[in-house]
Amino acid sequence: MAESAVLVAGAGPVGLTAAVELRRRGVDCRVIDRLAAPVPYAKAVGIQPRTLELWESAGVLGRALDAARPMYGQLVFVDGEHVATIELTLPPEVPYGFMALPQYETERLLEQRYGELGGRVERGVELVSFSQDADGVTAVLRGPGGESRVRLGYLVGADGAHSTVRKGLGLAFAGGAFPEQYMLGDVEVDWNQPAGYGIRSSHRTDGTTDDLLVAIPLPGRRRYRMSMLVPDELSAAGDGVEHGFSAGPAPELHHIQAVLDRLAPEPTRASHLRWASVFRISHRIVDSYGSGRVFVAGDAAHIHPPTGAQGMNTGIQDAAALAWRLALAVQGDAADGLLGSYDAERRPVGEEVVGRTVRHARAGFEDDDTATVLLREAQLLVAYPDSPVVGEGGGAEVLKGGPAPGERAPDCRGLRRAGVAFPVRLYEALDGRGHTLLLYADHAEQVAGLATAAQSARERARGHLDVRIVLAGGAVIADDTADGLLAGPPVPVLRDAGGEFATAYGAAGGCCYLVRPDGHIGFRAGRVDADELGAHLALVFT
Repeated sequence: MAESAVLVAGAGPVGLTAAVELRRRGVDCRVIDRLAAPVPYAKAVGIQPRTLELWESAGVLGRALDAARPMYGQLVFVDGEHVATIELTLPPEVPYGFMALPQYETERLLEQRYGELGGRVERGVELVSFSQDADGVTAVLRGPGGESRVRLGYLVGADGAHSTVRKGLGLAFAGGAFPEQYMLGDVEVDWNQPAGYGIRSSHRTDGTTDDLLVAIPLPGRRRYRMSMLVPDELSAAGDGVEHGFSAGPAPELHHIQAVLDRLAPEPTRASHLRWASVFRISHRIVDSYGSGRVFVAGDAAHIHPPTGAQGMNTGIQDAAALAWRLALAVQGDAADGLLGSYDAERRPVGEEVVGRTVRHARAGFEDDDTATVLLREAQLLVAYPDSPVVGEGGGAEVLKGGPAPGERAPDCRGLRRAGVAFPVRLYEALDGRGHTLLLYADHAEQVAGLATAAQSARERARGHLDVRIVLAGGAVIADDTADGLLAGPPVPVLRDAGGEFATAYGAAGGCCYLVRPDGHIGFRAGRVDADELGAHLALVFT
């Protein structure tokens, strides 16, 4: 018997996300971190809209919005001239925008949520080594009391770019390093640039950028995380660090001021330096996201330039994708192959992010349609069309667009629910811990057939499935038509009063969408068939 169902190595945003997602599904997990205390680094600061969607489900959203600063856009300067303004405007159906939040605040909020769920981070405890067999994982830990051996069900390596878990699995980590070195500084400035806008200012010689300043607004009065090329006197040559913070001297305020004097869009003075460091950038990705009972996520699996704030957000999605699978495995309800689908889905995403951020770091953003670029950078276009655990049933030709299997399930507004005086959003009706089956009806005679298929699906999913019936806005169907048709918990009935669900999902009467815990479509069908739906669920549930 394992002492803990899951051990998570690393208490950064990725490890804490995995822990929160496991604990809220009732799975015992243990989180360790080799550092004795959290570090006050504003390393990753961009929070993407997709991350906020996941945080809504996890119970973190409200406090994150309170602590963060909205990001409205970026002002671009070249050789002292304002050449572009990039507005971070998303379609109105996307519930959240871009935000800036220092990484240490992200970690604080996630650790707070983990504590509310009964967890506690064990700090100053390091994973030394591990081995695994068919029944579990044996890990050697080193902490204040010395070394100890523990038995675990599963091990998650969220232990960063120098991951012990990755090395212990013997995974390849192919890639390379950028020759440039950068310095980061968390400072206040007295300029009058618009609040909520980042600043990108560069100097070019013969068409090549030879000086650069990127300023990302942080919560607080005129506070920014500054990124710039490092001066020769702080160069970390020979310190052995290929990715991450240098062990050499940290920048001081006068180093940052010198860059501002050259590149700031207006004369300004920097003050209140909270933290600064020299860092290097590599680009690497593993050849597998896991083996047996051991998995890697976040920087342990992929590292790349910070362009577009993709790294931490991609790692958070890794953790969310892994955790719901691990929860089913711990509970004995995961189908054979479900854990393997984590690598099948997330490694192609990691490869795309690494390749794209490297291209952007070297040549800038492509001349794609602006709306597509924003949706992609917001991580709203991540999809798993080739996943072995997504599928499509019959009648898909009657659907009028909408998300395909593997794509993100869109939110929609304007749904009405009996007893509620105001409209509700679809995301509010999704539990997020298990799968949710959305059944759409526009005629009364469809409801009974949908309910029959739903009852069969509930049984096949071993208690991990919620059902929601969505009624077309103009359908002459009583809101309580579904009452009593399914055994067990009652089925919430939502009326698509404004037709937003039908538009977002391309829904036709008698169709269904199966939404996974990570918010992606696992299965859809234009005509619900209990056998087809059951065959898909067999790919997920034992």
